[in-house]
Amino acid sequence: MKIYYLFFFLLFQTLTNSPSISAVQYQVLNDAENYPGGVRFDREIGIPYTLQIMKTINYFIWDMFKQYDSSDRKPVEVVYVNIREYDGAEAITYGEMVNVSSLYLKGYQGNLKWEFTSLLHHELTHVFQWNGEGKAPIGLVEGMADYMILKSNYYPPAYAKPGMGDRWDQGYDFTARFLEYCEELRSGFVAELNRKMRKDYSDEYFLELMGKPVGQLWSEYKAKYGNITNY
Repeated sequence: MKIYYLFFFLLFQTLTNSPSISAVQYQVLNDAENYPGGVRFDREIGIPYTLQIMKTINYFIWDMFKQYDSSDRKPVEVVYVNIREYDGAEAITYGEMVNVSSLYLKGYQGNLKWEFTSLLHHELTHVFQWNGEGKAPIGLVEGMADYMILKSNYYPPAYAKPGMGDRWDQGYDFTARFLEYCEELRSGFVAELNRKMRKDYSDEYFLELMGKPVGQLWSEYKAKYGNITNY
């Protein structure tokens, strides 16, 4: 069993040009190195690449959320990625721990490194995003995580196209596309919404930021794309 550590000092400039320094430590463990999925992880992805891409994604998420000062961010000191032998979801994030299923890695058909990178954009967003201290709709929380995939150029072709979905808070790629629409109407919307969700959540945040209730925004979004459904 091998454990690797990477320690980065990340330097950002605030809007007032005063420096803000934050340190994040990254840890990756392949706890499934004796299983086929763990072997494939070592062969096609590897711990050095994972450490590198964790740093890149961390920067990307802070930038997307416009969190240029440490006071705006969650106080994350260590982020963990653990490759584990379990059946179920491709990956599950608890707090600052991202568990990735080696069974999923074993069975994935295609470019595994690309898929893994896409997956980490979603899971690491859960580490750094605000969720209203658990009050935000799970569909919105998951939609924000997929929004990061959408904007990262690691968005799978099979994911939702603009206008798809049945509800604004349906989650994942459907909600990500709705957030994209809102961002097009108001640049910085996603970052502002995330900031409002630091301690609480209300649907009224959409009205405050967009000037329209979320239901109306969803109706106009659907109308723009001909009210197409999921398929």
